[in-house]
Amino acid sequence: MRCGKPLKRETEEYCPDCREHPSCIRQGRSVWLHRGKVPGAIYRFKYHNRRRYGKVFASEMMRCCGDELKRWRIGLIIPVPLHSSRKRVRGYNQAEILADELSLLTGIPARNDILYRIKRTSPQKKLDGSGRRKNLRGAFAVKRGENLPQNVLLIDDIYTTGSTVERCAKMLLLGGAQNVYFLTVSIGQGI
Repeated sequence: MRCGKPLKRETEEYCPDCREHPSCIRQGRSVWLHRGKVPGAIYRFKYHNRRRYGKVFASEMMRCCGDELKRWRIGLIIPVPLHSSRKRVRGYNQAEILADELSLLTGIPARNDILYRIKRTSPQKKLDGSGRRKNLRGAFAVKRGENLPQNVLLIDDIYTTGSTVERCAKMLLLGGAQNVYFLTVSIGQGI
């Protein structure tokens, strides 16, 4: 199991997305499925300035996935970046808040100055899987000259098809990381 999406049958090793596309991700986990009250809470966190939710979400990440973090031996936490224009409008990047809060809980450093979104893209939620992958081509870059640790943890709010996390992971691997893992607050059901 790579991304943590529920599988239709116990005999399956990968979800359809992980089966169909090669991955740059070593492994990832999410706290909740994206259903019930979770989508509304993430929406308020992301678009209605409920920054304090980041502390709760990070605590739940630690509670649910703390053992994985130890096993993965993470050296650095990196949030999925927003384009500067989108961050200016929103006023913050929810993934940075999650990364900073998780850093406080784990003692693992978090940095938001290594991975950059260099291309303004259309919102992913409006696109299908193929459209999401095309939308993100050339969207991210890694700061030159950084000495990345062997194991890096990407943080984001939602994992849907994995397109964003995959593109970020590819850039981090090109930047020198050996293994890229991810944690998100929620994950699409994929079944």
